[in-house]
Amino acid sequence: MSWLSYIDMENTSEAFVLVKTLLRIFLIVGVAYFLNRLSKKLITRLRDHLIGHADSNIEEIKRMNTLSMVLRYIVTTVILAITVVEILHELGISIAPVLAAAGVVGVAVGFGAQSLVKDYFNGFFLLLENQIRKDDVVEIADKAGLVEEITLRYIKMRDYEGNVHYVPNGQITTVTNRSRDFAYAVMDIRVGYDENIAKVMQIMHEVGASIMQDTQLQDKVLDKLDIAGVDNLAESAVIIRCRMKVRPLEQWTIKREYLKRIKNAFDAQQIEIPFPHLTVYQGLSPEELAA
Repeated sequence: MSWLSYIDMENTSEAFVLVKTLLRIFLIVGVAYFLNRLSKKLITRLRDHLIGHADSNIEEIKRMNTLSMVLRYIVTTVILAITVVEILHELGISIAPVLAAAGVVGVAVGFGAQSLVKDYFNGFFLLLENQIRKDDVVEIADKAGLVEEITLRYIKMRDYEGNVHYVPNGQITTVTNRSRDFAYAVMDIRVGYDENIAKVMQIMHEVGASIMQDTQLQDKVLDKLDIAGVDNLAESAVIIRCRMKVRPLEQWTIKREYLKRIKNAFDAQQIEIPFPHLTVYQGLSPEELAA
């Protein structure tokens, strides 16, 4: 029994048609794969070229990385769609009825797909207005973290604990970007009511100056310490608020270093950092307590 009869094709011409169709499908898949790889290289080269002209501007570099990621996503989707259409054409499946059926089905599920359309719509404007970029630290939809991936449909973030959050763009109503241009390391310093406030502020300025003179930290700080003054008179402490202008994403590093140094400086000067405490009286009458 020949292989033609095994596949129930006694006519040699039918076998050649099948082989020809398969070869065309393999050719379409091969061309699609080649175009996909080529587009990836071209987009990467374009991104590297634009980054090279960004003069080490961190904000522009983030924007180029974000746009290249989204452009890569769009090009891959377009190539995949065209490949599927061409394969259907080679298999003899008419595209027109498929599109017509898709239109009818689209009307039927249109109401259910509103959230998906909203995701793409919001994602487009998030990119157009440059609100979020790759490697930004943002807070959106009650989630905060480092942006690892941006598409027209969702944003992928990773928080400090390593948890990954996928937030659909349609759920984003407010964006808090903590890594745009600059940031402030804000510190609330608590001291006892008996301390000399002028002396305390002098020590705070000295600690801020020491950070700016530190060779490992001075590149992260953009301006000297700014003391707003006494911010609150709490039950057990006087709270003095201050801040330092720093580079994006460095506010937490500078804040931790400042708090460590101010603690050591206060200990050296015997300045009290108070904490809430409670005195309990036992075995005393109300008259003795009043006395």
